[in-house]
Amino acid sequence: MADFTSEIKTIPHSDEKVFTLLSDLSNLERLKAQIPQDKISDFTFDSDTCSFNVAPVGRIEFKIIEREPNKTIKLMTTNSPVHLQMWIQLRQVAENDTRMKMTVRAELNAFLKPMVSKPLQEAVNRISDVIAQLPY
Repeated sequence: MADFTSEIKTIPHSDEKVFTLLSDLSNLERLKAQIPQDKISDFTFDSDTCSFNVAPVGRIEFKIIEREPNKTIKLMTTNSPVHLQMWIQLRQVAENDTRMKMTVRAELNAFLKPMVSKPLQEAVNRISDVIAQLPY
């Protein structure tokens, strides 16, 4: 197992607004324009799942497995070459000031870990940056 954690991001909205948007994966429609089409394609989603093709990895599907209102959203891959779990943690520190941290846990063998650790960490950082800048 290997964990990849984002920096703590500041989102200038209430934890309720942030949670409401992020806990419904159909809201990913707003992100389509920010997704690099050369790396991710065939993006589909509903309220609980999202799936996409990643070149050269293949199809990946995430499903929300737990929602703790205004605090945590947990996702897990249901289709992926590597088993991943993802947590999005929220903490409101003041009115319209929510802190967000994202962690991805990957089951990586000794052969894969050196090859995918850097790209996975970069992906976690990029995704958390995009989440922090969404128009809530």
